[in-house]
Amino acid sequence: MFGSNKNPTHAYAELARESDIRAASPHRLIILLFEGAQSAIAVARVHAVEGHFAERGSHITKAIDIIANGLKASLDIQAGGELAGRLAALYDYMVSRLLWANMKNDVPTLDEVQSLLGEIHDAWRQINPDKQQQR
Repeated sequence: MFGSNKNPTHAYAELARESDIRAASPHRLIILLFEGAQSAIAVARVHAVEGHFAERGSHITKAIDIIANGLKASLDIQAGGELAGRLAALYDYMVSRLLWANMKNDVPTLDEVQSLLGEIHDAWRQINPDKQQQR
């Protein structure tokens, strides 16, 4: 009747996420990117197990987009030096593994990328940018 088929709970969650993004610091934005990629892979995994190939592919594509156009694109190779270069290579590896997982419906490969993202995500959560600025 009003042109929206969205579930009100889904619409509220989407609005809250958009507000979080607008107010987020650069550090928080990276955390949100990790959370988004990990969430997309988790949903892709469920669809892979259940044989929902189109949905699996859609969520893997979302994870690839977040990793390549969010996490990797946010790296400052000049300022970050060797570490940034290694992260860029790792993000490229993750993207290639996700493409493989999508092509072969390979759940263990999804788990591998999820684990890699989890390790880097944990490291990012331990960074306290406010404490860094006080030095």
